[in-house]
Amino acid sequence: MLTIGLVWPMTASADPPPAPTYQQAVEDALNIVNQAHAGDSAAAQRALAVLEAGTDHSQPEIIADLAMRPPDFEDAGTRLHWLLEALAAPAVTADPAQARQQLHQVLSMHRYDALHQPPTLLDRLGQWVRDRINDLLRLLFGGRGGGPAIPTLYFYILGAVVLAAAVVIIFRSTRGRLAEAAAARTPLGPGTAADFFAEADRLASAGDRVGAIRALCAGVAATLAGEQSWVGSPLTVREIFQHAEDPDRLRPLLLPFEAAVYGGRGVDAATYERAQAAAAPFRKPMQEAAA
Repeated sequence: MLTIGLVWPMTASADPPPAPTYQQAVEDALNIVNQAHAGDSAAAQRALAVLEAGTDHSQPEIIADLAMRPPDFEDAGTRLHWLLEALAAPAVTADPAQARQQLHQVLSMHRYDALHQPPTLLDRLGQWVRDRINDLLRLLFGGRGGGPAIPTLYFYILGAVVLAAAVVIIFRSTRGRLAEAAAARTPLGPGTAADFFAEADRLASAGDRVGAIRALCAGVAATLAGEQSWVGSPLTVREIFQHAEDPDRLRPLLLPFEAAVYGGRGVDAATYERAQAAAAPFRKPMQEAAA
C-alpha cells in the first residue's frame, strides 16, 4: 500500500494538464496581450500558443495580428475583448427553427443575390494576384527577422506604379505608328494630279511620309484614270495602276502604300525615295503642261 501511495502522486503529476476551454483560452490570451509592451515578440508567441491551445485556428485574424513582426497588440486586444464579451453573453433564441427560417427569408432577398453567386473571373484574377503578392511577402519578410514589417498596401501601390509605367511605355512606343495609320486613313478629297503631287511634297517636308505616299498614289491615279478616280472610282489602287503602260514599275509605290494603309506599317526615307522615283514619270506631263 505504501508503494502504491508513492507511485500514485508520481503518475498524477506526469499527466498533461487539461486543455483550456475556449473562453478561458481567449481570456488568458487577452491578459497576456494587455500586459505586453509594444514589439514584445515573446509575449505575442505566448498569447498565440495559449489562444491556439483552446481555440485551434478558429480566430485567423487574431492569430495574424500576433504573428506579425512587430505584433499588432492593439488590434489583437480589441478583437479578443469583443470575442470574450460575445462568449460571455451568447446569443440564444427560444425557437431555433423559426430563427433559421427568418434568416433564410432575409438571405433570399434580391439584395443578397451576390452572396449566392460565385466570384467573377475578374474577382478570381484579382484574388490570385493578391495571393501571389502575399506569398512573396511571406517569403521575403514573414516570420523571420525582427525588423518592422512593410505594409502590404505599399506593395500594391508599387505594383500599380509599375503597371502604369508599362502602359505609358507601350503607349509612347506605339503612338507614332498610330498617328501614321490615322493620317493614312484621312480621306483625300477630289483634286487634280498636280494638287496631289504638291500635297505629297508638303507632307514629305513635314515628315509625314505615310500621308505623302498616299498623295503620290492619288496623283498617279488621277493621271491614269482622271481627277475623280481617287474618290469616285470603284477600283482599287492596284487595279487603277494596272492601266499604266508598265504596271511593274509602280510596285515601289504600290507595295509600301498597301503596307502603310492596310498593314499599319511606317514608311522610311529610302522607301519613300523609291516610291517618289516610281511616281516621277507621271509628274512630268503635269510639269510640261504647266510650262
